[in-house]
Amino acid sequence: MAEPAREHLTGYLPEEGTAGATAASLLEGFTPRDSSLTEREQQMLALERQWWKYAGAKEQAVRELFDLSATHYYQLLNALIDREDALAHDPMLVKRLRRLRTSRHRARTARRLGSDA
Repeated sequence: MAEPAREHLTGYLPEEGTAGATAASLLEGFTPRDSSLTEREQQMLALERQWWKYAGAKEQAVRELFDLSATHYYQLLNALIDREDALAHDPMLVKRLRRLRTSRHRARTARRLGSDA
């Protein structure tokens, strides 16, 4: 079977054939802080700080880094950003993620109701 396309990760993964050509390079330089969050939870927040050029790049990185489906990852992330210790760990990021979640929820609700509410 052919190797999956990696062009959507361009700019985020090292070129093929170089050492460490994995999604783990996204968290290069990541150092867990002294926090009540687990290392994995801190890594999830670090991943959320990244900017993504291509559709699907983030989901591919989630699969490679955490061995989770995108659905399960977002379920865990939503639970994480509701926690006070996540807010204490990275207030600006957590507030931004909460705002994005709220705006998406409002947009879905408006579409369902057929209004601009």
